[in-house]
Amino acid sequence: MELHRIVRKALLTEKSTIARDERNQYILEVDRGANKIEIGKAVEKLFKVKVLNVHVMNVAGKKKRMGRIIGRKSDWKKAIVTLAPGSNIEIFKGV
Repeated sequence: MELHRIVRKALLTEKSTIARDERNQYILEVDRGANKIEIGKAVEKLFKVKVLNVHVMNVAGKKKRMGRIIGRKSDWKKAIVTLAPGSNIEIFKGV
């Protein structure tokens, strides 16, 4: 699988900002078919950092209404990537 397909986007929330500043953890939305090893290798190659640990969780999509019609958002996978001390991802600087 291509590296850019494994890591889809960064999740920028208040909780993820605190995790990044205090524990050097980055929270990413990843491909649902990717496992921990693939996610860790993709982050290391894309951002040129050292990954210590990867935690993944499947997030269920929520129900949404548009008038009378009830729809559902897609399920997705979230990864919490812990980097080695001194490593950081440059695109998160100043965010």
